[in-house]
Amino acid sequence: MEFRLLGSVSVATEAGDLPLGPAKRRSLLAALLLRPNHPVPLRQLTASLWDGEPPARARSVIQGHVSRLRTLLDTAQAGLYGVELATQGAAYVLRVPEALLDAHRFQELVTRAHGQRSAGEAVVMYQEALALWRGPALTGVHASPPLQSAADALEELRLTTVEHLAVRYGHLGAHAQAAAVLRAEASAHPLRESLSAALVTALQRAGRRSEALDQYHHTRRMLAEELGVDPGRELSDAYALALRGHCGPSGTQEDGRPDSHSGGADGHRPSRRDGDRPGGPGTGRGSARAAGDTAPEPAAPTPYADLLDLLPRAPRGFHGRAAELRTLSRAAAAEAPVCLVTGPAGVGKSALVVHWAHLNHDRFPDGRLHADLRGFGDTGEAGPMEVLREFLLALGVTPLSVPESVTRAAAMFRSLTAGRRVLIVLDNVRASEQVRPLLPSGSECVTVVTSRHRLRGLIASDAARPVPVDVLGADDSTALLAAVLGADRVHAEPEAARRLAGLCDGLPLALRVAAARLADQPHLTLAAMAAELSDTTRRLALLDAEDTGVRAALHLSVRRLPPGAAHQLAHLGRHPGTHIDRGVAAALAGTGPDAAEAALDQLAAAHLLTCGAPGRWVMHDLVRLYARDMETGPHALSRLLDHYIATGLAAAAAAQQDARPCFATPPDFYRPPGVRTFRDRDEAMDWYAAQREDLALAAGAAHAAELHGRAWRIVLSLWPLMVWRVLDGWAPLLYTALDSAWADDDLHGQSRVLALLGWVLTEEGRTDEALPHLEASVLLAARAGDRSGQATALVNLSLARAALGDLEPAARDCVRAAELARAAGDPTTERLALYHLSRHQIESGEWREALDSTTAARALPLPDPASPTRVLLLTATGEALVGLGERTEGIRYLDEAARKAESTGYDEGAERALEALLQLSAQASVGVRASGPCGAADGASDGASDGAAYRARYDEVRARQTVRA
Repeated sequence: MEFRLLGSVSVATEAGDLPLGPAKRRSLLAALLLRPNHPVPLRQLTASLWDGEPPARARSVIQGHVSRLRTLLDTAQAGLYGVELATQGAAYVLRVPEALLDAHRFQELVTRAHGQRSAGEAVVMYQEALALWRGPALTGVHASPPLQSAADALEELRLTTVEHLAVRYGHLGAHAQAAAVLRAEASAHPLRESLSAALVTALQRAGRRSEALDQYHHTRRMLAEELGVDPGRELSDAYALALRGHCGPSGTQEDGRPDSHSGGADGHRPSRRDGDRPGGPGTGRGSARAAGDTAPEPAAPTPYADLLDLLPRAPRGFHGRAAELRTLSRAAAAEAPVCLVTGPAGVGKSALVVHWAHLNHDRFPDGRLHADLRGFGDTGEAGPMEVLREFLLALGVTPLSVPESVTRAAAMFRSLTAGRRVLIVLDNVRASEQVRPLLPSGSECVTVVTSRHRLRGLIASDAARPVPVDVLGADDSTALLAAVLGADRVHAEPEAARRLAGLCDGLPLALRVAAARLADQPHLTLAAMAAELSDTTRRLALLDAEDTGVRAALHLSVRRLPPGAAHQLAHLGRHPGTHIDRGVAAALAGTGPDAAEAALDQLAAAHLLTCGAPGRWVMHDLVRLYARDMETGPHALSRLLDHYIATGLAAAAAAQQDARPCFATPPDFYRPPGVRTFRDRDEAMDWYAAQREDLALAAGAAHAAELHGRAWRIVLSLWPLMVWRVLDGWAPLLYTALDSAWADDDLHGQSRVLALLGWVLTEEGRTDEALPHLEASVLLAARAGDRSGQATALVNLSLARAALGDLEPAARDCVRAAELARAAGDPTTERLALYHLSRHQIESGEWREALDSTTAARALPLPDPASPTRVLLLTATGEALVGLGERTEGIRYLDEAARKAESTGYDEGAERALEALLQLSAQASVGVRASGPCGAADGASDGASDGAAYRARYDEVRARQTVRA
């Protein structure tokens, strides 16, 4: 017999639960069980059964329920268990052995667990205690204040026990399990800060930092919306540790005492010499820390320690705008403000904001971010993912850790800016929707937006504070000229200066261009310059349209540039991308890298370019439009495309050292004077990630210019990035490449693009669409005499067929592919074919054949020890060995594969190997033996003890993939 309060109030017997009847009777039983073996006065029972004033017949009702309970207990022979419901004066007492009461057993187990020095034994006791709960305490009773208070008290005990269980899991290093038990409770109790703090800590220690930060922000929002308060000290401290990527101390019990299982065999923490402590000797930490003192470690460096300042340099010769600067400062003084700087093109919005940002540099110690959203250019707007990627990289996120979706990238950005003082400048915004995904969450962050549009939607939705900027007045215009040219020169011709300012319409861009020309020619008078501007064709253009007017002003400046700089500017106008470096500039202009860099510096000095980062320049939208109208030779775009082709081939060779180039250069290829070299795979992949957008724009420009042989080659050069991030929306770009390959009438290009496109579509789950492309690729490669290409197409075709369940033809495709690659002397493709053949054989249960295939593949030379192929072959070998009954050897191969994949950041490979290990561990834990062709394998227990470690490693890999996804 068992009396239950932890869930529905009930009495369980061998014959089933007693039929207690209505809620009032259950409430009476609950009130008695809450004080077992103690008299409960009639007044307390009355308060438990009715709210407010009880009915006149309350005593009789209670007596009736007591009588019915006695009958039920007598029928169940409760007396044999020492149970008796007795009357004691004006009270009732339920005499019951406490061992029969689930609430008592729960509290007893919790008390025993508290006293355990062994974390493992404590976990077992906590789990046993929590298993007694079958739902919310006192379910089914009348919700009177006394019973509700008792239920709340029991629930508080349960939640505290969950938190203690999580702590003990942490002592065992089982942080993923701690997070699992805490997450459900944190969802059910979103305002309980201690639960959320414990979950944040557990997620951080489990390597799931982004989830930890999301949990904090979810709780912070709930506290603000429901209670109007900020997070307390405990939750704030957990968030701070997670933000810094610092786990904090974990080897302590609930009361702060050291856990005996986190130290040596004698139950004490092993001491460390000074040189063994983090930081080594001289760090100022004494030996008390080594003896088990749980004082927190010194704060780890924040992600902002090496933060790049993405602001352009302060504009030279900036003058005036005192009123606008004051208005911007007032707008920025609010909580989490969005400041909206608006005005016509060329009015100096960007210069004003950058100048203000440098003046207020000390207000933003945690970072200054800047992005040009290209809202008014003709090269395409900067999408939110492009901007978020740049910001996250600046905030210390590694390229491969940047999430692939805007939603998750924006969430990571908000997490990293929470509680920080960061300035975010969003320049050249066209519409409100461009801004919203880029807004930070920190209350002390300031966002400044510049736009030619008023963006009323942003004002309505995000309370943006307008800061209008108009043209300069005559005095400020002449003062700007004086700041650039020198006061003496302007004061010598005051009337000409005012006339010049009037002809420039007070537009700072036009004024600066004119001043640059004057500065370059010290003997040119302001009056002469004004006379040139008096030309009606130029002046009307300046007054009619801001773009045309700026073009006229730029034309005057370009006429006085050194020949090399003017030549460079004209060719920069042919650049389809957004970023310029010395290699890009040299390719466009047909010069050497050194000459190109010198020209870029001259253009930046004339304010025709902006140096966005060391070695990288960007061009203002209006300057770009002007440059495109300048005279150039016919081959600028072709040279740029060939620069990208050459660099892409070099990057591919570094990313996959044993792979052959997948195409030859075009017949009329312009070989760049210097091709970048890459130290290793990581550097090559970083280049791909940084240049992806520009490469896609270049391919589009090549297609539009009917330079089709270069368009499909540039897209194919991206194949290492496509392999690494296959589910990244590559199909549209590949279809553009395919269109160019058809137009180029190149069988080799057609077959290679079709093979890559078919594989991408297969990975996206679009197998029916992929099949005809892959079948055509095989035929085209054969017609082209490209045996390596035919082998690659056959391998990809096998994957599509396998996805449809056609394993036999898939295996035949791989056998034929291996033969073709061997005949072509291409061990890389032969190895790939043999690997996929082994996968198809494993799926068919052909263990011996699969092992033969992987053995043959592994015998081929593989120069790159970090190649993903090595991991895949080890995994397939391990699975085949397990299938043959050689379990121990198979586990060894699988573990080696997982470790190699983890060490090289190949998460997909690590996931596959760890999944296989987890399956084996699960089989071993229930005594299931792996079956091979010779029957059950021995060693069924191998790997069982490593299941928790495999699970933790698997969870870490999945967490990283979730962040990227």
